[in-house]
Amino acid sequence: FPGGRNERLTTLDSRDPPDGKTGEIKALRRLAQNREAAKKSRIRKKAYVQQLENSRQKLTQLEQELKRARQQSMLVPSGATGDHSHSISGNGALAFDMEYARWREEHQGLIEDLRSAVNSHVGDSELRLIVDAVMSHYDEVFRLKSVGAKSDVFHILSGMWKAPTERCFMWLGGFRSSEVLKIPERQIEPLTEQQVMGIRSLQQSSQQAEDALSQGMEALQQSLVDTLSSISSTPRGSGYVSDYMEQMSMAMSKLSALENFLHQADLLRQQTLQQLQRILTTRQAARAFLAINDYKSRLRALSSLWWARPKE
Repeated sequence: FPGGRNERLTTLDSRDPPDGKTGEIKALRRLAQNREAAKKSRIRKKAYVQQLENSRQKLTQLEQELKRARQQSMLVPSGATGDHSHSISGNGALAFDMEYARWREEHQGLIEDLRSAVNSHVGDSELRLIVDAVMSHYDEVFRLKSVGAKSDVFHILSGMWKAPTERCFMWLGGFRSSEVLKIPERQIEPLTEQQVMGIRSLQQSSQQAEDALSQGMEALQQSLVDTLSSISSTPRGSGYVSDYMEQMSMAMSKLSALENFLHQADLLRQQTLQQLQRILTTRQAARAFLAINDYKSRLRALSSLWWARPKE
């Protein structure tokens, strides 16, 4: 009907609240919306925390399973046939390679933390904590090598767990302390005269210890050559087996000294890093560890570049 629409509009308009209550209603509406949003946020946060807890439990379970697998690889032969001792040795080398790969990954994380701390100029007390953590992590790899050497000393000495270019510069299963000491002396400035003298004195003592160990290894190798070459090569005859086993037993007893040589070399490397940390300030020690790590990273990268080079 004519006028009916206007009459309806008038009725609807009469229901609108007065202007004084409009702001209050809007405020209540926003408050309700905020409460709902906060409730949803709490629910999402609770779900996220639960997800983190589940992930942590799964990670703990995986670590336990990996630990059991490593223990089994040290004790169980890799195959049903073949030499039993060789299988155990091979599994020991594999277990060490896995542990070393894990150590390298953790070490890289520590190095990144150290680099970030140096670049952000954190305080010496906080920086010292990270430097000590890096040094403690070096101690861990020496412990891993000691355990690995008991299973397969030849694997550790040969450096098959390292990149090919790293193996070119290996000395008794690791780096030469005297060579590593040249890195901070070249890249860390300024050094006081006393620090320079301390580093050079440490380098000289490290060189002397390296020479002594190298001479010991050469003497051991020559002794093995003499022992093995003294075994008679005549056809089997009376007393041949007893003579042969006696010489081989002597050679085996001499080979057992390899583990001691490796231990002494690692001890020298460990003490060199500790002495270097004492000579330098906290910030200098941080830069020294970064420089040493960068040098080793470039050395590993050199292997990839070499294999990727154009072949003629």
